Amino acid sequence: MSNIDKRLPAEWEAQSSILLTWPHNNTDWKSQLSSVEYVYYNIAKIILTEQNLIISCEDSIQLEAVTKTLASFAQLNNTQLKTFIVPADDTWARDHGPIGIIENNEITLLDFNFNAWGGKYEANKDNNITKNLFDLGTFPSFNYKKIDFILEGGSIESDGSGTLMTTEKCLLNSSRNGNLNKQEIESQIKETLGIKRILWLKHGFLAGDDTDAHIDTLARFCDRQTICYVACNDQDDEHFAELKAMKQELETFKTTTGEPYKLIPLPMTSAIYDTDTNGNKIRLPATYANFLITNQSILLPIYHVSEDRQAIEQIQYCFPGRKIIPIDCRPLIKQHGSLHCVTMQITQGLA
Repeated sequence: MSNIDKRLPAEWEAQSSILLTWPHNNTDWKSQLSSVEYVYYNIAKIILTEQNLIISCEDSIQLEAVTKTLASFAQLNNTQLKTFIVPADDTWARDHGPIGIIENNEITLLDFNFNAWGGKYEANKDNNITKNLFDLGTFPSFNYKKIDFILEGGSIESDGSGTLMTTEKCLLNSSRNGNLNKQEIESQIKETLGIKRILWLKHGFLAGDDTDAHIDTLARFCDRQTICYVACNDQDDEHFAELKAMKQELETFKTTTGEPYKLIPLPMTSAIYDTDTNGNKIRLPATYANFLITNQSILLPIYHVSEDRQAIEQIQYCFPGRKIIPIDCRPLIKQHGSLHCVTMQITQGLA
């Protein structure tokens, strides 16, 4: 089947729902479960003011508690809350959730293999979440297709018109699809997702990042002519050289009409630290690029640092027609991810 028959929508296109995988005591959130659930409830309540929400829960006790807390928000806003029992190793729905494409005027949910960012953690349950949700009737009007290829949702950015942006550090990492070379990986992505061209970034990283430089921590499409990106102006910061090189790469990218992209810098947050299990101080990968686009708003992670205000202003500039809703995501980055990482939009797609 040719790429003409397929299209990977942009995140700003119409969505039918958003997926969350709820944190529980058998995940790495155990020591901070109360604080991270508070963040999840904040995210869930905001989503339910605009659109439908799907939540996978670990067991019946959690499902009952989550449903009881959130059902009134759905009723108040005439949105739909669906909760299901699906066991999970962890809660990064962006990476173990389905990637929706439009294929022959129908929506197909692609279920790629997930190996926890190159085998860093246990992932057997997470790798089965999308199939289990589909079998439970979560997506009754969508097609399902299993893809024997490792791909995480946070590793790709689509403009909805055939252009995909990603990083070489992630997609070419030998721990993902090490039996394939760059050309083979590019061909697989183009054929599976209906992509016409790929913009590859060689540079860019965040200290403390487990994902091998997911694009959604570094640079994002805001529309088909605009990219926002993380910028570091402190020459003494460990990110300075790599993010400067990343900016220079972005400046060479061209739109489908041959024009340079409009580039909007997002501030690098002040350094935020935690300690690992050995008591060593580690920097956490706080980033404003990890925002979620919903049907009406931008859910923007903030971290209670001085750069929060500038980030809100810049994102509002990038999305003038949408409401910017800041959400405190400091608890999330303690497990090295943020707001976009824990959510996955399910496209409506056919508008």
